[in-house]
Amino acid sequence: MSWFEHSFGEDYKVVYRHRDWEQAAQEVNRMAGWLALAGGARVLDVGCGMGRHALAIQRLGYKVTGIDLSEALLREARAHDGEQAVTWVQGDMRRLPFADESFDAAVNLFTSFGYFDTEADNEAVLRQLRRVVKPGGKLLIDYLNPAQVRESLVPHSERLDEPTGWRIIEDRLVDEQWVRKQIRVVTQEGLERRYEERVRLLGPAWFEQRLAEVGFRIVGLFGDYEGAVYDERSSRRQILLAEAR
Repeated sequence: MSWFEHSFGEDYKVVYRHRDWEQAAQEVNRMAGWLALAGGARVLDVGCGMGRHALAIQRLGYKVTGIDLSEALLREARAHDGEQAVTWVQGDMRRLPFADESFDAAVNLFTSFGYFDTEADNEAVLRQLRRVVKPGGKLLIDYLNPAQVRESLVPHSERLDEPTGWRIIEDRLVDEQWVRKQIRVVTQEGLERRYEERVRLLGPAWFEQRLAEVGFRIVGLFGDYEGAVYDERSSRRQILLAEAR
């Protein structure tokens, strides 16, 4: 089993309980302006997780589909979507179950990319995104900034999840290709479960080349959710806006 099949389950919802839904809505409001879509446009959120961003995009007046491999996270997304306004789909981003040119735009947010062991798998995701986005449509990828991660990584942290009483212990390291996180969840009864997360350290040059190969052209590169100019050394994020040729 791949790490992402094991790690994105029920415990993930507790480990990342602190992620802010209101903050996600603010981020989406800014990024939607960069997409410049007409009202009612069809948008695909790839790696939608618990649905924070997909629901915020839908509230802006777009027809949103969210896809994720984790059924546990999709259950949480559906629970937050009382009106079932978003279409939630379980599936693999390497093999998107949608017809060609189904969407006016696709988004991949909060570093929901770079999980795979091989370059071929990461490239397959980009090819699939190009296939399902209409010519002239947009792609927005919100990714970590490798240099900033190397500079600011916190090697170890612990915290208490008050609703469950669980201790969450995280150890992080960076090597040549990956940022890695080892997570231990310790329950009140003393039971311990372990998870791994790892994401490839991919920079703008990698994205520019691979996106061009599949038929996207980068039209914007931002360093944070406010739209600051990207700086390789200091930017908090690497947010790429591309257009399908």
